[in-house]
Amino acid sequence: MNIHENAFSIILHSGNARSKTMQALQSAREQQFSEADNLLEEAEKEINVAHKVQTEMIQSNARGEEINLSILLIHAQDHLMTAMLAIDLAKEILLLHKDKVQK
Repeated sequence: MNIHENAFSIILHSGNARSKTMQALQSAREQQFSEADNLLEEAEKEINVAHKVQTEMIQSNARGEEINLSILLIHAQDHLMTAMLAIDLAKEILLLHKDKVQK
């Protein structure tokens, strides 16, 4: 896969992860916690695919292969990091919703 294909793959899977995360938050708001948990699991699977592509690129670069930095690759990295943060925050928010309902 070339750099542009890698970048688009990261964008695709990160975007899917972010969408699933936002759906999970909506489900949590509606107290559909099982659905929210399932959506977060799907988000994790998507982000893992994106992260794997990123890791492979980093490893290639560490072996001496040149990675040409482009706006598209920077954009992909931004999507990845934003989605990862969204997942982490959504997990905490989901716990807060669950705690609120249990009290």
